[in-house]
Amino acid sequence: MAHSKKGKLSISKEELKALKAISTSRTESSSMVNRSRIIIDYHSGVTVAAITRKYNTNRPLVERTIDKALAFGALAALNDLPRSGRPAEITDDAKAWVLSIACESPTKFGYAAETWTYSALASHIKKECIKAGYECLKNTGKGFLNSVLAKEQISKPHKISYYLEKKDPDFDAKMASVLHVYKEVALVNDNNACNYKQTTVSYDEKPGIQAIKNIAPQLLPVPNKYSSVGRDYEYKRLGTVSLLAAIDLHNGVVTPMVCDRHRSAEFIEFLKKTGQSISKRLENSHNP
Repeated sequence: MAHSKKGKLSISKEELKALKAISTSRTESSSMVNRSRIIIDYHSGVTVAAITRKYNTNRPLVERTIDKALAFGALAALNDLPRSGRPAEITDDAKAWVLSIACESPTKFGYAAETWTYSALASHIKKECIKAGYECLKNTGKGFLNSVLAKEQISKPHKISYYLEKKDPDFDAKMASVLHVYKEVALVNDNNACNYKQTTVSYDEKPGIQAIKNIAPQLLPVPNKYSSVGRDYEYKRLGTVSLLAAIDLHNGVVTPMVCDRHRSAEFIEFLKKTGQSISKRLENSHNP
């Protein structure tokens, strides 16, 4: 068949091979598959009218596909070409102003909260945007804020993440010293810790643990009635306790102590208890 007035479409062997693969693909989008078939048929000499009837589509769609192939190439015509679109209603300066507000604490603007929620931030922006010269932000919503903040990777202004500031100038040296101790312990354990005449313990304490007591019985699950354990939300306060514990790094034995108070007297008592445990281990290791 003769070509239409649009002219002949030149396609290389590699492009034709790629088009045929796409035309039979089950993973590519339907639009790409349809466009590839239209281009292949037109390249083979099939008229626009015949292609339209063959795929039961509309003529403008077929003509647009062929025009793009003639202008930009067969493979480029498979994708949608970028459009100019409407000019952005919200300017880049307005978005930068939104970011500057989001990166400040609400307390700076007279609010009690320390972090922004999307609702509070949107409300503040709508309240202050005209005064700041950004009237385009008067209808600001959570969706817009999320898109602007997410683009700059600060999409969770209400979240707080913690960091460790190195306030001690000798932190690195102290850290290295602690790591050397653990390395020494590992070497000792690898070389039969039973014959080691010294020991190393790791100590920690948790003061002020709240001791509480339930004032009503705990209800167990009941088939077809209660799916979980029931517990009364009221409780009785019994004060606080302190937990002191040390682990022997050579044998893993833990020495715990729970006390009502947290003074030097309790710590000395704990050291004595730990010393007795260590002495007993050393005696057993040398007197099997």
